[in-house]
Amino acid sequence: MSYQFDFVAVFDYSSVLLAGTAHTLLLTAVGAVAGLGIGILGAVSRAWQIKPFDRIFAVYVELIRNTPFLIQLFFIYFGLPSLGFRLDEWQAAILAVIINLGAYTTEIVRAGIEATPRGQIEAAQSLAMTRPQIFRHVVLPPALAKVWPAICSQMVIVMLGTSVCSQIAAEELTFAANFIQSRNFRAFETYFIVTVIYFVLAVAVRQLLTVAGLRLLGRRAR
Repeated sequence: MSYQFDFVAVFDYSSVLLAGTAHTLLLTAVGAVAGLGIGILGAVSRAWQIKPFDRIFAVYVELIRNTPFLIQLFFIYFGLPSLGFRLDEWQAAILAVIINLGAYTTEIVRAGIEATPRGQIEAAQSLAMTRPQIFRHVVLPPALAKVWPAICSQMVIVMLGTSVCSQIAAEELTFAANFIQSRNFRAFETYFIVTVIYFVLAVAVRQLLTVAGLRLLGRRAR
């Protein structure tokens, strides 16, 4: 094989790689926090059939889960300006990630809520706890603990999925890879290194979320 590897040509753009990695993590963090918040609201609305929000969230979940993330991103970035809602590439990317993750976490958290034993809720009611108190202290913590591994996996999937945000010029890690490859013409080396970075990020984020779950939700979050 006559091909000569040159990884130095990639590391010459290390600042671009670091910036892309930081933007990917930022996009994931914002999407994870806001998306989980939406997921909890949607889950309790659907599990406890709070009208009309249960119907609204049902349509929202089915719409997002049955359409590609790339199309959702394009609709927000290219479609909404036609209606007068103009977003820059980062605003569109963050909104798309939040909306996408919110739909998936709605169903994940709902499964945890519906797995809560009825006896626990009845015991809380016998203590004259209000419905919000029951949800906050009796239902939500064990529900999140039950489904935390699934939530972690979904957040990692979303982090990897942010790579398509490069299609609207959001300067995350894949955008950085495309930029570097267009300058040094070392496609193999560039995408190999970026693949390794994504792998390390995925493992690290999963471990971080697992530790956070153990600290916040107790030993059941495994």
